[in-house]
Amino acid sequence: MASRLTNPLTIPAEEEIDLFEVMSALADPVRRAIVYSIARDPGTACSGSDYGVSKSALTRHWRILREAGIIKQEVEGTRHRNWLRGDELDRRFPGLLALVLQEHKQTA
Repeated sequence: MASRLTNPLTIPAEEEIDLFEVMSALADPVRRAIVYSIARDPGTACSGSDYGVSKSALTRHWRILREAGIIKQEVEGTRHRNWLRGDELDRRFPGLLALVLQEHKQTA
């Protein structure tokens, strides 16, 4: 039987990152919390915290962040390790990620 991780993860190229998809992804407080967590602990695994939602909802949040171009994920065995695409986002939308992280920190 094929592994559920055999399909490559979908991630847009830097020039394909769309501002409205990024903003839509960041509109959700759970996804902002995930982004903030990754900023504090780069390379963290998806299973590191539940963020107060079900496992299936959390999987969807990770996918939305990845497909919007906010994070990159690498498969390591049966786990996904996560990093922000900070440099790429700053080139596309200067200051956006810093503002999101700052605002989240103030409201958390």
